[in-house]
Amino acid sequence: MLTLTRKGLYCQPGDFYIDPSGAVERAVITHAHSDHARRGSQIYYTVNEGVSVLKTRLGKNILVKSFAYGEKFFFNDIQVSFHPAGHILGSSQIRMEYKNKVWVASGDYKRESDPTCKAFEVVPCDVFLTEATFGAPSFAWKKEPDLGLDIIDWWNGNSKQGLNSILFAYSLGKAQRVLGLLHPYATKPIYCHPATSAINDCYRAEGVGLAPTRCLSKLEDDRILRGELLLVPSSFFRSEYAEFAGTHYKTAFASGWMAKNQGGYGRESSYDRGFVMSDHSDWNDLVRTISETQAKRVYVQHRGNGSLVRHLRSLGVEAYPDSALIPQNPDQLVLF
Repeated sequence: MLTLTRKGLYCQPGDFYIDPSGAVERAVITHAHSDHARRGSQIYYTVNEGVSVLKTRLGKNILVKSFAYGEKFFFNDIQVSFHPAGHILGSSQIRMEYKNKVWVASGDYKRESDPTCKAFEVVPCDVFLTEATFGAPSFAWKKEPDLGLDIIDWWNGNSKQGLNSILFAYSLGKAQRVLGLLHPYATKPIYCHPATSAINDCYRAEGVGLAPTRCLSKLEDDRILRGELLLVPSSFFRSEYAEFAGTHYKTAFASGWMAKNQGGYGRESSYDRGFVMSDHSDWNDLVRTISETQAKRVYVQHRGNGSLVRHLRSLGVEAYPDSALIPQNPDQLVLF
């Protein structure tokens, strides 16, 4: 069904690519993060909820064909459908059926609750191609019951001391998840970087509830904030907007990398606080998900030669790194 080529995952019987690394004729996109959605393809296929974000990232004039979650469509004899991945708005698993065999390419996914996107759907399959960003036993963290409350408490505590709270979060997905979690609590606007504000508009257009925000680009040049929450990308201090934060602030990072069991990374980093908030599944959720798909064969991306492959094999699952999908005779692939 799938082979791994220089341009990414290629379905030869359907003649399409999944998240290609270069320009192709037909690109089936799991989600709009830049390592999955790239410029130059002739036509992009995605789920309805993902169109606005995809166009914001790649350009409003790209050609996009979209479908509802679960809606079936065909590339030659391959029946394809999108299913929620729980990663970010519009994120999808790609289900492919051909000759009574079902393959699922997970894309990035998580199992934790997120008010800003549809929850992950387990899709039974024969073959499962899974991501494994946190595919090691040490990457297992406690799921906090209310991260939004933790963040608002941190902000309020800093504000009482006259300090700004600078929370670093990826501009697509993570920042909106923070805003969704703060939606029940925030009583004043949260200041966002322009890159984040553009994505916020996409989420709100899809009916996602976010805390009130204000774009840093709207502030007067000589403005210095006090006691505010700034939701910004990691490049913030290298941007023209850094001056708004002044010199009195605390910093935090929202990421799965802030898990306290990662060799103390969260405690020893340059951040004052870490919030363990990942848009990827941890070890326990990866293993649980693979089991629930009932897949007899599994290919592992990102950590293909590591713990997850060995663990799955110990459970009797036929598991391989995704490099096993590289064709032995690539010359047979017309579009390789």
